[in-house]
Amino acid sequence: MDYDKSLAVKCINGTFVGVKTDNVIAYKGIPFVGRQPVGDLRWKAPVDFAPDSGVYEAFHFPKASCQDKAVIEYQGEDCLYLNVWMADDASEAKKPVMVWIHGGAFVSGGTGVDLFDCANLTKENPDVIFVTIQYRLGVLGFLHLSHLPDGADYPDSQNLGLLDQQMALKWVHENIAAFGGDPDNVTIWGESAGAGSVTMQLLIKGSQQYFKKVIAQSGAPCQTSSSEEAIEATNDLIEALGCKTVAEMMKFPADKLVEMAAQTVALRLFPERDGRILPLDPWKEYANGVAKDIVFLQGCNKDEMNCFVADWGVENFKVWAANRKTKKYAQLLTEDEKAKVESFCKEGSVEDWEPDSRLFSHSWFIEGAIKMSECQTLAGGKSYTYFYRVESSDPIRKSAHFEEVPIVFGHPEFVDGRPYDPAFSKAMRGMWVQFARTGVPSPDWPLYDLKDKKVMVLDEFDIHPAKESDVKIVDWDRTWFLTKYYML
Repeated sequence: MDYDKSLAVKCINGTFVGVKTDNVIAYKGIPFVGRQPVGDLRWKAPVDFAPDSGVYEAFHFPKASCQDKAVIEYQGEDCLYLNVWMADDASEAKKPVMVWIHGGAFVSGGTGVDLFDCANLTKENPDVIFVTIQYRLGVLGFLHLSHLPDGADYPDSQNLGLLDQQMALKWVHENIAAFGGDPDNVTIWGESAGAGSVTMQLLIKGSQQYFKKVIAQSGAPCQTSSSEEAIEATNDLIEALGCKTVAEMMKFPADKLVEMAAQTVALRLFPERDGRILPLDPWKEYANGVAKDIVFLQGCNKDEMNCFVADWGVENFKVWAANRKTKKYAQLLTEDEKAKVESFCKEGSVEDWEPDSRLFSHSWFIEGAIKMSECQTLAGGKSYTYFYRVESSDPIRKSAHFEEVPIVFGHPEFVDGRPYDPAFSKAMRGMWVQFARTGVPSPDWPLYDLKDKKVMVLDEFDIHPAKESDVKIVDWDRTWFLTKYYML
C-alpha cells in the first residue's frame, strides 16, 4: 500500500493513516476490538483487540450503532470504532487526552456527526489530543437476556454498551502515546447518557486505570435500571416479537429489533444495576469512596427537560409524562412523597407543560448531578460543579438539556436560534480543556463543599461562583429524595 508515512501512526492493532486538514490530522474509524459484534457475537462482550501488522486507511467516520434511521442513517452492528484528532506540530511533550462518550438516552447517537468533529477544538487547543468513541445502543447494548431459556450464554447483554466503552478506553490507554498523547492524563467526558456512562465507568472493575478525570454534563448513575425493570422490558419486547428465546431473536435483523423496541420499550433500556458489572447501589459506592481519587467536573442545566418538550412537541410530551407518572410515581412514591412532588410542581408554572418538565428536569438530571457532587465530597474526593443558566432564543427550550454541547465543541453553527457571546463560549471551552490539562478548570472555581455547596454559575455575561442556596438548584425538602428511585 502506498501511503503518506507522515500521516501514519503505528498502533497495536495496525498502522492507521489519517487525513490532514489545516494542520489538524484526523484518524476516523479505527477499530478498538478484535472482531466486530456481528453474527454469533451479537449480545456478546467485546472481543479484545490483537496485534496486527497491516496498514489501514482511517479516512471516514464509522457506522453508528443500530438505531432509529431518522437520527443517523449510516449505521450497522459493526460499529465499535473510535476517532482521534491531533495537531500536526513538532511538540515532543506528552499531550493530555480528552475522550468523548456521546449521549442519546442509550438508544441513539454516534460519532459520525459534524457536531462531534473535533477539528475546531484541536485548532484551538493544539496541545490536547481529542478522541470520540462509539458503543452498542438500545436493544443491542442494554438488553437483559440471561433469564431466557437459552440466556445463560449472554451474561453481559444488559451492560454491553458500557463494556464496549471500557474496551475503547483500554485501546486509548495502550495506543494513544503513538499519537503524542499521555496515557496517564486522560479525561473521559460525556453529556446526558454519555455523562451517565462516564460516572458508571468509575464503578466497573478495571476501568479506573484508564483515566484520571471525569467531565459529566447532565448525567449520573441514576440513569440505570434495576434487574426487575430490565427483565420486564425484555419480556415486553419478546412478547411483541412473538418469540421466547435468544435463538429466535437472533433470526431478526437488527433494524426490526430496533423498530419493535421503539414501539414497546422506548426510554426503558438503560444500563442495569446487576450487582456484577454495575453495583446494586451506585450512590453508596460513591459515598464510600469508590472514586475519591478521580477529579470531577460536573453539573446541570436550569431547564433540562424543556429539550424534550421542544423536540417531541407539547402534546406528545404531556402524554408521555402522564404515562410515566402513572407507571412510576404512582406506584413507587409514598403518599407523603407524592404530596411533596405535587407541591413542588405547582410553583412558578405558567404553561400547562411546565410542571412536568420541571419535575423530570429534577428527577432525571438535576438532582443526580448534585448528588454526584455530594457523594464525591462526602468521600473526600474533589468535584467542581456548575449550573448552566444561559437561555436560548427558543421560548420553550430556555436553558435546556444539550444546549451547551455546541459551545464546548466549538461549533456555534449548531446553536439553535441566536448565537451566544463568543467570549463566553471560548471561556467555557477553556475551562473544560484546562480541567483536562491540570484537574482545575479555573483559579476562581471553588470545589463543591458540604456546607455551602459552592458551584460555578455559567451565565452568558457573568460566570461566577455562588453558594447553591443562592441559586437554588435543587429543592432539598421536596425533590431531593427522588434520587433514591433512580430513573423515575
